[in-house]
Amino acid sequence: MTADHAGDSTQKSVQGHAEKQTACTDSDALPSSQCANTVTATFDNKGVLWITWANNDHLYVQSSLDNGVSFSSPTLVNADPEPVIAKGEYRPKIKLDAQGNIYLTWTNKLDKPHSGNIRFSRSIDGGKHFSEPVTLNDNLEIISHRFDSLAVGKNGEILVAWLDARDGQTAKKAGQTFEGSSLYYTWSDDGGKHFYPNKRIAAHTCQCCRLDTAINNANLPVIVWRHIFEGGIRDHGINRFTDWSTPGDIQHLGRENWKIDACPHHGPGLSISDTDSYHAVWFSNSDTQQGLFYAYSNDAGEHFSEPLNFGNDGASHPHVLAVGDRVMIVWQEFDGSHNLIQLMKSVDAGKRWTKPEVIAQTTEMIDEPFLISDGRKFYLSWHPQQQTYHLKPIDE
Repeated sequence: MTADHAGDSTQKSVQGHAEKQTACTDSDALPSSQCANTVTATFDNKGVLWITWANNDHLYVQSSLDNGVSFSSPTLVNADPEPVIAKGEYRPKIKLDAQGNIYLTWTNKLDKPHSGNIRFSRSIDGGKHFSEPVTLNDNLEIISHRFDSLAVGKNGEILVAWLDARDGQTAKKAGQTFEGSSLYYTWSDDGGKHFYPNKRIAAHTCQCCRLDTAINNANLPVIVWRHIFEGGIRDHGINRFTDWSTPGDIQHLGRENWKIDACPHHGPGLSISDTDSYHAVWFSNSDTQQGLFYAYSNDAGEHFSEPLNFGNDGASHPHVLAVGDRVMIVWQEFDGSHNLIQLMKSVDAGKRWTKPEVIAQTTEMIDEPFLISDGRKFYLSWHPQQQTYHLKPIDE
C-alpha cells in the first residue's frame, strides 16, 4: 500500500495581519498562534523562520523574514476541519528540504479515547498552498496511532515514525496480552507523493512519550524513544537505520532501570551535529537515578558517554541541539511562582558545560521549550499560553 496524494489542492490563505492581537474567544477574530497550545518552529536553508500551529480544528503555517518580529498571514493547511491534537508532547511537526518544500505531520484525534491517525501534508510552492492531507498509518482501526516524529533527509527523503497500537489490538483479539505499543514508520523517496508500506521498528514501547528522530552524516535516520525492556523497565532505546528501508537493532540509551507500570509522558531528545556527534537528553525517575540526563557519542551512536544528571527537582522536558562542537540544552522548571526555562551550553561537544542559567520566565503556563538554529545562531523557541510566540536569540 502507498499513501498517495490526490494532487496538490489549492488551499485558501487567511487574509489580514498576523500581528493583530485577538481575543481567543472571539469567533470573528482572525486565526492567531496566540490562541494555540503549541507552536512548532524551524528555519529553512535561507534563514527564513517557519512555524505551524493548530486552532479550532485547523492547522496553519506562517513564515518570518525577521526572526519572528513579524509574520506572514496564516496559511490554512486542512480545508476540511478535523480535531488536531496539539498539546505538550503531542504537537504538529514542520520540516523543509533543501529545495524549500515544506512537510507537515500531525495527529488527527478520533472518536475513541487515545485514538488517532497520523496525517501528512506538503507545500511545493513556498507555503502558498498545501496538499490535501493524507493518513500515513495503513492500519485504519480506531485505535492509537500517535506521537509522530518527522525527519527529512539530505536528498529530500521523508521519514515519519509513530507509536502504534495495532499489535496490541491483534493480541487482544487472540486473547493474548501485549505490553505497551509498537513503534512503526513509513518513508517517501519522491517528496511525499507516495509513501512505502508501514514497517515496525520495535514492539513493546511506552505508549505516551514523544519520539525524536535525527539524520546522521550518512544520511540515515536515527530514532530514540522510551522502550519497555524486559522486566517492565521503561528506559530509552535508540535505533540506527542501515538504509531507509531497514531499521537496525534496538540499543539501550541510558540504563536507569526505571520499573514502572505507567507512562511518564516524558520522551527523549536527540541531535546529531554536522561532525556526526550524537547528543541525547531524557528523563528518568528510577529508585537510584532521578531527573534529567544527557549523554554524547563520538562513534555514531555505538557507545555513549556516562550520563550527566542535570536540573533541579521538578525539571522536565529537555531539548538538545548541536551545531559543530557547540551544544545547548534547555528545559523547564518551576520555582514556586514562575515557570522557568533553563539553559546549559557546551563548546567542546558536550564534554564540559556551563552552569544552568534562566533565559526566560513567566507566571503564565508555557509550552515546552525547544532550540532551533539557522546554522549560525541558536534560538529559544517558546510560547506562553494565550500570548504571542517568542523566538529568543541565545548569546554564545
